[in-house]
Amino acid sequence: MTTLAGKVAIVTGGGRGVGRGIALALATEGARVVICGRTAASLVHVVEEVRDRGTDALEVVCDVSKPDDLANLVAQTVNQFGTIDILVNNAALIPHGSILEISEDVVQGAWEAGPLAAFRLMRLCHPHLKRSGGSIVNVSAGTAVSAHAPNRGIYAATKSALNAISRAAANEWGVDGIRVNVMMPFARTDSVDRFFTNEPELANSILAEVPLRRVGDPETDVGRVVAFLVGPNAAYMTGAIVPVDGGASYIR
Repeated sequence: MTTLAGKVAIVTGGGRGVGRGIALALATEGARVVICGRTAASLVHVVEEVRDRGTDALEVVCDVSKPDDLANLVAQTVNQFGTIDILVNNAALIPHGSILEISEDVVQGAWEAGPLAAFRLMRLCHPHLKRSGGSIVNVSAGTAVSAHAPNRGIYAATKSALNAISRAAANEWGVDGIRVNVMMPFARTDSVDRFFTNEPELANSILAEVPLRRVGDPETDVGRVVAFLVGPNAAYMTGAIVPVDGGASYIR
């Protein structure tokens, strides 16, 4: 029997990359998956892939930086499936630039689409998660704990904030039966591919510090860890920050 049979999961930013990998891994374990993203075209193919795994899916066009879109995402999920058991906050903007060079508009966008969107969606989902004893996984990044992240200081700040919000929710919502964990992946995505193309020297120096010497797969390396974290075998885990990055974050 699959470990997540009958569960309902929301995955933000599920149309590609890590979000797609997580959605497929959850579907493989039997979860019904609601996938949101800013464009319908990026969602339809993943919905078909989820259904090919033998479970149901729903796509919802949603800009996570807009509170009304988040409320609509929750409403459509509950209308379609009756509840919410799992929330994966994966959507984010990746701001790039030094502290002096980066524009305030970019910084504001990163906060709105990152930790603030996750905070809002967690609160919207709380009543449903409380009833089901649900689970949240927030997708962070190794930059949040890195001693040096060239031109990614604001990105590190948004992910550090997400880590702190997650820890607070884990402490406050444990009594409600809601578990909240953080996962920090290093996986093959469009942004990682651009990183290797645009900054090959820096990218390869980072890869050289990954003990397993490879970039992870979004589904088999990352998605399966999320499926574990939200499943019954991790029922006593909450407030954890789990690096899924080949050992890069803590082994030097």
